[in-house]
Amino acid sequence: MTILSVTKDVCATVGVVVPASVFSGITANRTMLEMLALANEMARRIAYDTRDWTRLKVRATLVGDGVATAFDLPDNYLRMPITSNVWNSGQTQTPMRFVSDTDEWVKRRTNDASDGRGEWTIYGGQMHISPVMPVGQTASFVYIDKNCVELSAGGFGDTFAADDDRFVLSERLLKLGMTWQWKAHKGSPYAEDMGTYSDALAMAMGYDKPSPIIVGRVPISVAATVAYPWPAPTPP
Repeated sequence: MTILSVTKDVCATVGVVVPASVFSGITANRTMLEMLALANEMARRIAYDTRDWTRLKVRATLVGDGVATAFDLPDNYLRMPITSNVWNSGQTQTPMRFVSDTDEWVKRRTNDASDGRGEWTIYGGQMHISPVMPVGQTASFVYIDKNCVELSAGGFGDTFAADDDRFVLSERLLKLGMTWQWKAHKGSPYAEDMGTYSDALAMAMGYDKPSPIIVGRVPISVAATVAYPWPAPTPP
């Protein structure tokens, strides 16, 4: 579904005039201005505020040159996933140490302190790595893409710009989210619509990355997580 199709469905549900276009003559159309603002806001909420969607995860690899200690973040970088690490090809068994406090980072660099695994932090739009990576050594990590809109003109963006643009995640979720929020903004009863949206969101989140927990040595599927990798204990 395009953003025009989503908006048409929302308008039909909330009882406003169904548009032939969202963007044509939008500056003189208060309803479509509000619908577009709502679509952009709801798309960002779903994409960035609910979970780390697998669709939006991107892997980045920084390559050492023997000199650089700071590397520009990708143009579409939003943030790191909650459980993300940085992995150095020179030390593959454990991730590099994350130094969360910038002042601590400066202190450690001033004192020439170093963790054997390597260290990293982010500030100034760059990832900083210590010690210097030799030529060809890499640091790899996963980040969240900030562009949740597939643009009909080509490429991706973080806002809708044309009627044929598409939300990269569930467009049904976008429609349900816009519906309850529109009603809430206009003072109409919205509890049932919000509940429907919440149910659909929970289902989509569950199916995005299922991780069944089992006891034993062999997972029942590649998506399973081994909680206890030894034979189950038995009573004496």
